[in-house]
Amino acid sequence: MTLEIIGIAGSNFVRTVRLVAEEKGVAYEHVLASPHSDEVKAIHPLGLVPVMRHEGLELSESQAITNYIDRAFEGPALVPAEPREAAQVDRWVAYCATSVDQLLMRQYVIEYVFHKDDDGNVVRHRIDKAIKRFAKIYASLEKGVEGGFLGGDALSIADCFLVPMLAAAKRFPEGEEHLAASPALAAYFERFSERPSFAATAP
Repeated sequence: MTLEIIGIAGSNFVRTVRLVAEEKGVAYEHVLASPHSDEVKAIHPLGLVPVMRHEGLELSESQAITNYIDRAFEGPALVPAEPREAAQVDRWVAYCATSVDQLLMRQYVIEYVFHKDDDGNVVRHRIDKAIKRFAKIYASLEKGVEGGFLGGDALSIADCFLVPMLAAAKRFPEGEEHLAASPALAAYFERFSERPSFAATAP
């Protein structure tokens, strides 16, 4: 049975899971389904995406899904075997899935896209509060990619978590500005954006 990755194309975490499958060379079907739809709620109790099906296994939570894909399929390993190196990947995955996602996606991108007044104008108070924290987050990511990839010198699951968030934030002025002001991070993003997986998973 083909791996099914279920969720909306615009979700950064759905794109993360798809990036992992693309980088592993795993054939999969992207099944479009909205958060809180019956299909998603049948797998995730809160109706959150992504969810996954594969050979009778149903799985939710992007970290669990990406780890499953990396372990269950042939292809380049996206988590190092060496424990210390693996710990760095795990650290950055957790950081991206919590702190970076909360700031760049929940408090910034989603505010731009969905929080509008009655006249269709962006309501900026949460955005303006969020961007006050951008310098610290982008500085940490700038340091994190000094080795060429996030937390190391080889592509890993951590990169697949970070890149969709950078791409989404870059669509808006402050995200683009802070990326451009971070030379190592900007060069890292440019390199990743040239990979076939990036184009294949574009929303």
